[in-house]
Amino acid sequence: MKYMLIMRATDEALAGMADVDFGEMLETIGRYNDELIRAGVLVAAEGLDDAAEGVVVDHSSEPPVVTDGPYGETKELFGGFYILNVSSKEEAVEWARRAPFSGPGLKTEIRRVTTIDEFPQDNEWIQKERAWREATGQL
Repeated sequence: MKYMLIMRATDEALAGMADVDFGEMLETIGRYNDELIRAGVLVAAEGLDDAAEGVVVDHSSEPPVVTDGPYGETKELFGGFYILNVSSKEEAVEWARRAPFSGPGLKTEIRRVTTIDEFPQDNEWIQKERAWREATGQL
């Protein structure tokens, strides 16, 4: 099963991280990433650019409204993610507990990644996506 670990932080926590030595941060995260790789569970891991560089597409109206970052009122920002291939939610939780992120305002949300096999296989669009995934080596 695949699980996504979503790294979230409050504005205050992000501001506090500005004081952390970048090389030290890379070393700490690198050791954790190496553990995931050696355990054979890491599928993907990415950090995200500053929210001020992002945009929001709001679909509440027609046409959708595009707004440049930084976001309006947020309590937490999504800062990066890991995708792990593990045997259970409990294993995903254990890996999240071991992540080298600690302090007030830092959280990891864990969500299972659904697979194409969980959707109706007789659906035309699922069949097209399955064919594309097979053609690109994703299945």
